[in-house]
Amino acid sequence: MVKIFSICVLYKGPDQAKILKAAYDLQQFGFFQRSSVQEFMAFTSKIITERSNVCSHQSVKEQEYMCHVYVRSDNLSGVAVTDHEYPYRVAHNMLNMVLDDFALKVPSHLWPITEESAIPYTELPATLTKWQNPREADSLTKVQEEVEETKIILHKTINAVLERGEKLDDLVSKSENLSLQSKTFYKTARKTNSCCSFG
Repeated sequence: MVKIFSICVLYKGPDQAKILKAAYDLQQFGFFQRSSVQEFMAFTSKIITERSNVCSHQSVKEQEYMCHVYVRSDNLSGVAVTDHEYPYRVAHNMLNMVLDDFALKVPSHLWPITEESAIPYTELPATLTKWQNPREADSLTKVQEEVEETKIILHKTINAVLERGEKLDDLVSKSENLSLQSKTFYKTARKTNSCCSFG
């Protein structure tokens, strides 16, 4: 099944990334799992943005998921979490368009200092819906061919983007962005190698 689970727009600060806006489609997860899955998608989006170079496109495989990230030269970043069947090129074209639109509508001086709830950008839920079908959405990308020529770096696991000596388990246990419920969910999912594991 071709699916986009989340789109996040982030600002890559000098020490950490912050989410400026995000949209999620988590209908396929159980009702009680959704909040933990959402927290982990946000957490993973931040980690991947922090560990990605400016002016880079990457796609990171993590179990059944693909995390596509693009960090622009102005430190605005986009992350899309999809399944493996979603075409990489379409995901990266979508991120280009989302970031261009976001930068047009939200002044850059707000990015480092404004909380997500105060960012005046409401287009992500509609974008998430519109791009669920890559065949339909791809017609929107015909005008943007630069990603075709851009090298997209593909990593087999999230561990490939972590810094030397870092472990995802340690980042999860230290994270202040994850609730106790989500940390427990992560540990349980790791033990059972569940499809909902995000790490």
